[in-house]
Amino acid sequence: MDTLESARAPDASAAPPTSDLDDSQAQESTPRPRIHPGTPRQLGPINELICRALGVATGTGRPNLFATLGRHRRLFGPWLVFAGALMPFGRLPRSETEMVILRVAHRMDCAYEWQHHVRIGQRYGLTRDDIDALREDTLSARRWSPRRYAILRAVDEIHDARALGSATWRGLQKVLTDDEIIELCMLVGHYQMLAQTISTLAIEPDEH
Repeated sequence: MDTLESARAPDASAAPPTSDLDDSQAQESTPRPRIHPGTPRQLGPINELICRALGVATGTGRPNLFATLGRHRRLFGPWLVFAGALMPFGRLPRSETEMVILRVAHRMDCAYEWQHHVRIGQRYGLTRDDIDALREDTLSARRWSPRRYAILRAVDEIHDARALGSATWRGLQKVLTDDEIIELCMLVGHYQMLAQTISTLAIEPDEH
């Protein structure tokens, strides 16, 4: 009888059953960051020098994004070349590039991108009102020039549908060259990719 009762009795030392809520709480308590920024030894002398130079340019010290991605030595250099071809060496005016990046950061809910590019955007001519308008869920055609509204409408449509409808495409063709349209599509995709990487790796904000 004692044996039967003990078999039926719950084991107080056993782990409680898991649930979706437990999984959610576990995710929320995941230590940040998931991958730490690299040490100088992990980055290597070239990547460490690049990170320090970028920190001077951004006024943040070694930016956590670059110091994290720089751990992948073979990928880091080619990525920087590609990223640099879009920004700062792209064909779109720099103020419009920053406008696009900020809109992507807002739509992707990426505070890291947003905080960095607010400062850069202001440096290249975006006003405080411009920046506030980029955080609106619905864009206003009256708030922007026809060119900028066409660009922002395209950003939102690429984000939502992963494509452009005919009306949005025709609007872009009226205000951008073919090269600028290609660049816009790749700029949006690049900063979506970065936002996903920042979120997934739980990269922490930089100290200013």
